[in-house]
Amino acid sequence: ALGAAGLHFDELNKLRVLEPEVAAQTAQLREECRAFVDKTAEFQKIVGSLIELVDQLAKAAESEKMKAIGARNRLKSIAKQREAQEQQLQALIAEKKMQLERYRIEYETLCKIEADQNEFIDQFIFQK
Repeated sequence: ALGAAGLHFDELNKLRVLEPEVAAQTAQLREECRAFVDKTAEFQKIVGSLIELVDQLAKAAESEKMKAIGARNRLKSIAKQREAQEQQLQALIAEKKMQLERYRIEYETLCKIEADQNEFIDQFIFQK
């Protein structure tokens, strides 16, 4: 008579509205849901750790990238400085070559003057 009214007794002889089989399925579903929620939380934790690790690796990669860019820029800067220094030295060499040519011409001129003066002195001495 109670079963027809939708009332049932469980294993502890307590009066229940649900059938024992439906109650057992509900309890089993509850446990499965709890296990699923626990596994989902564990998965979420693992994914969070993975994301944190990937973020750290990304930051490290970005840092190394910036270091590499800085090193490349320094290398370019050094190359430009050396090129400028080489151009300055080439200009200095050209200037010194011009100065050497002027000194050579001046020396030849002075040697000619000396020879003329020595010739004049020799002629003067021979005339006396």
